[in-house]
Amino acid sequence: MAKILQPETNYTFRAIFELPNDPDEILAEFDYGYTQGRLALPKTTKPIPGLEDLKAQIEATLPYVQLTSEVAKREVLVAPVLLRVATICRQVLRFEYPIKVSNWLQGNLDYLIRAPQQIVVVEAKRDDLTRGFTQLAVEMIALSLLDDALNYIYGAVTIGSFWVFGRLDREAKLVTQDIGGYKVPDDVEDLVRVLVGILEGLP
Repeated sequence: MAKILQPETNYTFRAIFELPNDPDEILAEFDYGYTQGRLALPKTTKPIPGLEDLKAQIEATLPYVQLTSEVAKREVLVAPVLLRVATICRQVLRFEYPIKVSNWLQGNLDYLIRAPQQIVVVEAKRDDLTRGFTQLAVEMIALSLLDDALNYIYGAVTIGSFWVFGRLDREAKLVTQDIGGYKVPDDVEDLVRVLVGILEGLP
């Protein structure tokens, strides 16, 4: 098969999103495998304050906003969830986090939360979950090449109203995309519990 990425060409994460190729073909360029399956995502069971308020806030806002742009979905549906998670876990939420590992692995991560046990990167896309997941996977590969990288890196791609998780296994060089997903606002409690569970390093 012909190479997709050209050695002398610079690619940003956004440029990876624009490629028409399937996820497995693009990840193979980085010597990573790709599969889909049911991920056993960690989920905290401890009491979490503010969950009902978060859901009520999102539901009350939705009738009065037009979610036709990526920016609108980020501000109304994505950022409130991640801000709640960051507050619960007492970790910094970073926006548009710049990273450059190589000419093929560079750009800004929409959202990044690091905890001592785990990393969660979230990519917010307007309407294309398939290409969005490919971009997310490449971002996770970039993070896996940093000096302090953990063996497992979790990420999620979201169109605002729906979230899909992925997990990178550094030893196996494999990215797994969950075949399930979470709706917002309906599944916001489960979504927050998963995000918190990941950052707490739950098995």
